[in-house]
Amino acid sequence: MAVLDRERSVASWGYNRWLIPPAALAVHLSIGQAYATSVYKNSLVAHFDVGQTEIGVIFSIAIVMLGLSAAVGGTWVERNGPRKAMLVSAVCWSTGFLIGALGIATGQLWLLYLGYGVIGGIGLGIGYISPVSTLIKWFPDRPGLATGMAIMGFGGGALVATPVSDQLMGFYDPSYDSAVAGSVASGGALVGLFVTLGLGYLVLMTMGVLLIRVPPEGWRPAGFDPETVRRAPMITTASVSAATAIRTPQFWLLWVVLFSNVTAGIGLLEHASPLIQDFFRDGTATAVTAVAAGGFVGMLSLFNMAGRFGWSTASDRIGRKPVYIVFLGAGAICYTLLATVGGTSTVLFVVLACVILSFYGGGFATVPAYLRDLFGTYQVGAIHGRLLTAWSAAGIAGPLIVNGFLDAEGEPGTLTQSAYQAPLFTMVAILAVGFAANLAIRPVAARFHEPEGTAAAPGPDLRAPGTGPQAPGGGTRRIPWLVLSWAVVALLLGYAVIRVALTAARLFTG
Repeated sequence: MAVLDRERSVASWGYNRWLIPPAALAVHLSIGQAYATSVYKNSLVAHFDVGQTEIGVIFSIAIVMLGLSAAVGGTWVERNGPRKAMLVSAVCWSTGFLIGALGIATGQLWLLYLGYGVIGGIGLGIGYISPVSTLIKWFPDRPGLATGMAIMGFGGGALVATPVSDQLMGFYDPSYDSAVAGSVASGGALVGLFVTLGLGYLVLMTMGVLLIRVPPEGWRPAGFDPETVRRAPMITTASVSAATAIRTPQFWLLWVVLFSNVTAGIGLLEHASPLIQDFFRDGTATAVTAVAAGGFVGMLSLFNMAGRFGWSTASDRIGRKPVYIVFLGAGAICYTLLATVGGTSTVLFVVLACVILSFYGGGFATVPAYLRDLFGTYQVGAIHGRLLTAWSAAGIAGPLIVNGFLDAEGEPGTLTQSAYQAPLFTMVAILAVGFAANLAIRPVAARFHEPEGTAAAPGPDLRAPGTGPQAPGGGTRRIPWLVLSWAVVALLLGYAVIRVALTAARLFTG
């Protein structure tokens, strides 16, 4: 397995860096399926004859394992390189589905907990962080764009998996019809679904493993002047290790920033469908049908995905700190407007919610570049893994806050706009805390930097592509791989966008 070692994955000088984004997207489009579990949740409930809570635990375990494996395994990922890490992710993620299929076939729910939850969750965490630091190294001139492309795939993965899962269940069980209320897929259909997804994702992620490379030492993109980095006040060219980073105030301030942004967004996302129906409820009737509410959820998903690419790309121009000022400051304003005047117009409500979800997605995609600015590229993947514990904490806090307030207000289906004002204003307060934390972030003090020469950093002596030796297989021989890899991920993302757009149209057509 020496071919998987970091030393064997160093690219030739002519390697096309635009092969790296589709490699990362292949992984993130696969593991993004984690947010599409609601499609088959009711079928699992019926098959195992348990409650929603017992099935919901599967997803919760996976997200907890995502945070833990990213935090604990981040240094291992940096040390062993992206190729080995992405293969481990692919094997764990696919194995999780296959063990889950065995659990469904034998009626053993604990195998789903072990498979999809624990083993699959490890694949989630390793897969989420493994391409990020590599992308940053290949795109020192546009780190926001690079990480945005990859992490956009995590949002897009759920959009692809939702209709695909629905169609697969219908294929394996012709009696299943998602358009019919209460229709559930058979156990055999669920087994077929899990096996198909497990094998399909293994193939897609293997494409990423084959394409991924790390740049050779001394490489830089043509036309990139490292002096522009040196002159930027919030960007360091020094190196900070993961162990040292967690001892800096900047790490914990950014932890609060990410926690605040994710808590606010995930609280809205979890209640998206009942939220819009309750805001326009008059007595027992609502002006927004369940079909239209489904269209609203589709629009939020689309803006979540678009925000990951759009805002992170914009951060290359306006800076990471200013873009988080927008996320947190404008987000607080949007939540205030939603709580006070959101119920006066469906269009206004949808616009405000979509903007908020674009901030939510943009926060995920921009934070790796923010970490690179503060701590350098040396162990940015490991630092990113530790920071993702903020995501795990927010995934618990956001729903708890919203559910706690709503449970005190009454039963589902009877709530109105006033019931949501307390949780929405709570989100405003949380965003204000994150806003203050972001303002307090300053460049990392020199005492935290690693000794010079510990890791390669951009410098005036770095060479442009083509100035080093050209290994066989570089240059034009990579063009077919470039076209094929981008065609695969473009097809998947295009399919997701079209399906979501069709669903979202129901919001306005009924």
